[in-house]
Amino acid sequence: MNQPAGFEGGRLLVVAFEGWNDAGEAATGAAKLLVERLGLVEIAAVDPELYFDYQFTRPTIVLGDDGTRRLEWPGAAIMGPGGLPASDDDDDQVTGPGAEALHVLLGAEPARSWKGFAAELIDTALAADIEGIVLLGAMLADAPHTRPLSVFASSENPEVRTALNVERSTYEGPVGILSVIADQAERVGIPTVSLWASVPHYVHNAPSPKAVLALLGKVEELTGLSIPRGSLEVDAKAWEAGVDALAAEDDEMAGYITQLEQARDAVDAPEASGEAIAQEFERYLRRRGEEPGGRADGRGDGPR
Repeated sequence: MNQPAGFEGGRLLVVAFEGWNDAGEAATGAAKLLVERLGLVEIAAVDPELYFDYQFTRPTIVLGDDGTRRLEWPGAAIMGPGGLPASDDDDDQVTGPGAEALHVLLGAEPARSWKGFAAELIDTALAADIEGIVLLGAMLADAPHTRPLSVFASSENPEVRTALNVERSTYEGPVGILSVIADQAERVGIPTVSLWASVPHYVHNAPSPKAVLALLGKVEELTGLSIPRGSLEVDAKAWEAGVDALAAEDDEMAGYITQLEQARDAVDAPEASGEAIAQEFERYLRRRGEEPGGRADGRGDGPR
């Protein structure tokens, strides 16, 4: 199947933001793994004074390797090739078409001037000759932790939908910065695809390594990249075992998980039609109303 420019072998930008768009820290967890594996370095960053309310997203004190305490300010930066990979071991390297040109945008969701914020970052993407953008998100969902966590892929770009066999989202409601970035990118001719992992809403602790794995798997599927998982597989099993232990001590929680498992198995059954699966997803969106996902407080951008 022919891929549109940027999604196999092109210059690709992976985008993830903390906050609304990052249930279980799954999106930023996947993006940070790519930054580390590829040894990416900062090539451009926004001025936090222009876009952030420090009472809402506060700066933090961190301890450096030399023992010096320093302030870290919220912000957003595009990372690109130029550094050294985290390991010289070939088994730990991201490989595949376009791996050497992969860029990552990581940041916190801004408090103001979203149009200017998105325009500044998209201008940087254009200057870096980015040909395609993958936006990573994670939403709290009625998903059983005992089953593979699903990832919903969508695009507003008709060529991308045809080439990658993904859907156009029908979600209507409040959105986060990912949707604004996607809109700006499409307006200037950079095709985009959005990936949203479903994180069990009854598991309140982050991070969720199983959701990180799900997102990385979907990125591989759509781009042809091969992304080493490191300790994520072990971490995901430990995370699942921890939730199992909690459920074993809570009959109500165990019963609820059983209901979720039955609903998921019905959707995944071979006889389930595409229409039935679509109806199940629409029911999920209606149940969530104006809270389609995001942080542990239930807020989040809907899949787009």
